Amino acid sequence: MTESTEDITAQAEALIPEVLDLLDRLVRIPSIAFPGFDPDPVHRMGEAVVELFQAAGADGVRLLEVPGGYPCAYADLPGPEGSPTVLLYAHYDVQPAPESQGWTSEPFVPTKKDDGRIYGRGAADDKSGLVIHYGTLKLLGADRPCRIKILVEGEEETISHLEAFVEANPELFECDAAVIADIGGQEVGRAGLTTALRGDVACTLTVRTLANPVHSGMFGGAAPDAMTAMIRILDTLHDDDGNTVIDGVDSGSWDGAAMDEPVYREGSSILPGVDYLGTGSLADRIWMKPSVTVLGMDLPNTAEASNVLLPSVTAKLSMRVIPGSDGDAQLEALMAHLRAQRPWNCVVEVEKVKVGHAFSVDSSHPAIQAAKAAMGEAYGGPVESIGSGASIPLVASLQKAAPGAAIVLWGAEDTKQSRIHASDESVDPAEIKRMIAAQTLFVRHVASTM
Repeated sequence: MTESTEDITAQAEALIPEVLDLLDRLVRIPSIAFPGFDPDPVHRMGEAVVELFQAAGADGVRLLEVPGGYPCAYADLPGPEGSPTVLLYAHYDVQPAPESQGWTSEPFVPTKKDDGRIYGRGAADDKSGLVIHYGTLKLLGADRPCRIKILVEGEEETISHLEAFVEANPELFECDAAVIADIGGQEVGRAGLTTALRGDVACTLTVRTLANPVHSGMFGGAAPDAMTAMIRILDTLHDDDGNTVIDGVDSGSWDGAAMDEPVYREGSSILPGVDYLGTGSLADRIWMKPSVTVLGMDLPNTAEASNVLLPSVTAKLSMRVIPGSDGDAQLEALMAHLRAQRPWNCVVEVEKVKVGHAFSVDSSHPAIQAAKAAMGEAYGGPVESIGSGASIPLVASLQKAAPGAAIVLWGAEDTKQSRIHASDESVDPAEIKRMIAAQTLFVRHVASTM
């Protein structure tokens, strides 16, 4: 007998205490895969993921070695003969959580606060995705309506090696639909299916003006310091309104749901009285226009600064590029712009760091229609088509492995309050419950319609 939406929603509700207990255990593992951090917790987390899905009934789940990186967890669970294949993706590594971010609770001690949300590094990004997949498998049970593959990455937050692994082993990742549970709607209770992702390209910029540091009093005023030259170069990346202005870098306009301004203002933590960057609609600015960010710079901090002119400075720049653009061409346009800026004939060196391609969903795909229907049923209301300024580079590799597959982008990381990558990251248990129900309904819809 086919289970109703009400049945599945009730089952998800009943499963939540168990799911939250598992989330508590996972958040306590500081699985930071960044270079320089202890690798042991990352490996412990990989083993914990295997145990998690074994407990959900995923026979044969195992860790696969990824050359140059941390292992990924993988399983291929059979379904009825001839049934479609759904791949469920999440990642088990997390961002660092330094004290300087200003956490109000211990980042690796899950804390339920008065608002009902669970706070901790990875509680939303992306250990919520792990327990959503766990709950989905539990609700589907051993009699799965279609074939299910599980793919859980161990280094999504840093330089990933999984993309090359997927492209080298496409047979492992062939599917009809890939579910990326590493994103979310605008706010809790508001169904949002992400249909576009900006890409992320990055490079380093080094500016040199002197052979060595020299006294700022004796030589300042004629000898240029590298920091001042760097400032002048970086200032050319934006116009007076804050738009990114680089020849050859694409821009567009958003035609889906609007970005809710109060949601964005709260989620972005913009200080009162501080203006937004750019022009056009808010959705245009964050989903369909490029944006350049200086991620870091090698130079003395204020405590160590002395009276010298700096001979060289290096900055790392990231640029979000719009869906429909070519990531390699967009990065080359940025690098060419930087090379052309040479205040006082300073030496400028630009080096490529990475290219993460942008992505647009084929909204006509039957699996995307199934996802919208499932989410609408689980949330009891309309589903918004939204964009994301974030990037998920693996999407492009999954498309190469399974060119005809739909990519479903959703999860429990609401824009308004989750604060992923920042202090006091959190997740609302109600979103986890809704997403378990939505994914379970989605798998059933795919099995019956594709």
